[in-house]
Formats: sequence, structure tokens, C-alpha cells
Amino acid sequence: MRSQESKTSSVSNTLIGFLNLLTLLASIPIICGGLWMAKSPATCESFLERPLTVVGFVILLVSLAGFIGACFHVVWALWLYLVVMFFLIGALLAVTVFGFVVVGPGGGVEVPGRAYKEYHLQNYSPWLRKRIENSNYWMSVTSCILGSKSCSKIVMWTPADYMTGKLSPIQSGCCKPPSSCNYQAPTTRQDPDCYKWNNDPKLLCYGCDSCKAGVLEDVRRHWHRLSVLNIVMVMLLIVIYFIGCCAFQNAKRANSYHPYRESRMYKTRPKWNFY
Repeated sequence: MRSQESKTSSVSNTLIGFLNLLTLLASIPIICGGLWMAKSPATCESFLERPLTVVGFVILLVSLAGFIGACFHVVWALWLYLVVMFFLIGALLAVTVFGFVVVGPGGGVEVPGRAYKEYHLQNYSPWLRKRIENSNYWMSVTSCILGSKSCSKIVMWTPADYMTGKLSPIQSGCCKPPSSCNYQAPTTRQDPDCYKWNNDPKLLCYGCDSCKAGVLEDVRRHWHRLSVLNIVMVMLLIVIYFIGCCAFQNAKRANSYHPYRESRMYKTRPKWNFY
């Protein structure tokens, strides 16, 4: 019986060690994805990626600790690992749900006769709008857009190119005025962004609400790509957590049979028993 439980404990610890090795490897794409989105010149808004990167690093460290604890059968290390893992699952789940709620609204509007879409700030969540409309914060985002040279890629486009070419959200919102603008016969009912447009390459439509909406749409698209990895990671961590609970219980049971790692012999018929 004890031999069977010892084997079960060994299998559980081996399995938890192997799965922690998998989560350790899986945390690397999360960290790399968060760092890339935070540092890439193509992504000028990184407030959602920072907590994801932090969670990725925590997963890396916790997985490493769990791997070592399972391999060396350290009960207190497994207990600490399970406690941290519980809060880690909650944190990653909260970040994922928060990201879905915040970046859920949005999307572009089709422009008749054009291959690209245009974006409107009012279509995004109030939390995102409040953050992006901060003047000091927007200055840093504008500097990022200028550094990415997104608009220089379409500066030589002709009107025919705008009819057939595809634009990224930032190019659509920041590099040109809204398609509804009529500069030959301006009216008071035009989009306010029409009056913010300037031909100066350093100004263009960087002060437009459409540019802010384009940045938020860019964030929305990048976040949705990472959300699939987040969900898979949460499910994997939950499975590992339950297996870790089994490994912890088996390790406790094994220690109760052999306290202080004492070696004991049990005999059903001792030789000194003559009766």
C-alpha cells in the first residue's frame, strides 16, 4: 500500500515538474509579446501590455520554483508554490478580462469606394478615451507615431492610391483628413477634424480625434492577438494547479509515513514471537 502511494507521489511530482517546465517555456512568448508591444515603434500605446509583461515574469519565476520543488520533493516549497499560483491565476485572469472589457468596443467604419476604414473616438470605451485624451500623454504618443514614420509611407500616394490602397488604423486616422471633408465648399457641419488637418508633415492630423481613435484601434488589434495566448495560459495554469494540489497531498502523506526520512522495516511475523 505504501509502495503504491509512494509511486503515486513520484508520478504526481514528475508530472507537476514537467508541466511547470511547459509553463516556464510558455511564459517566454507572453513576456516577449508584452515587451514587443511596449517597445515596438508600430505600437504607440503600451498601458495594457505592461501588466501582462509583469505577469509573464511572475509565471516564469513561479514555474521555475515549482519545477525545482517538485523534483526535490520539498513539501513547503510546493505549498508556497500553490499559494502563489492561486493568486497568479487570479491576476492573469483579471488582466485578461479587464483587457477584453476595455478594448472590446471599437472597430472601423467602412468608407464607400475606399479599401480602408476610418475610426471614431466615441466608439471606444470611456476608460481608453480618458487616458488617450490627456494632453501630456498624447504628446508622447505623437512622438512615437512620428518616430515610426507611418505617414511617410503614404506621402507620395495619389488620389487613385487612396481609392485602392489599404491603410493601417494609425495611417487612416493620423496621416490624412477624414474622407467626409470638403475643402472646396466647407460648411459648419463638417467633422471637426477637418479643421485640425495641416499639410505640414510634422502636424498632419496628429491633433485629430481620428488619430487617437486609430491608435486605440491599433492597441485593440494587438491585444486581441495576445488574448488567445492569455486564455490558453490561464487554462494550463488551472490544470497545473489541481495537479499540484495532488502532488502536495501525496508529499504530505509520504512524509507522515516516513517522518524525518527515517527508514523503517515492518514484519508480519517477527522471529522473536514464539507464540
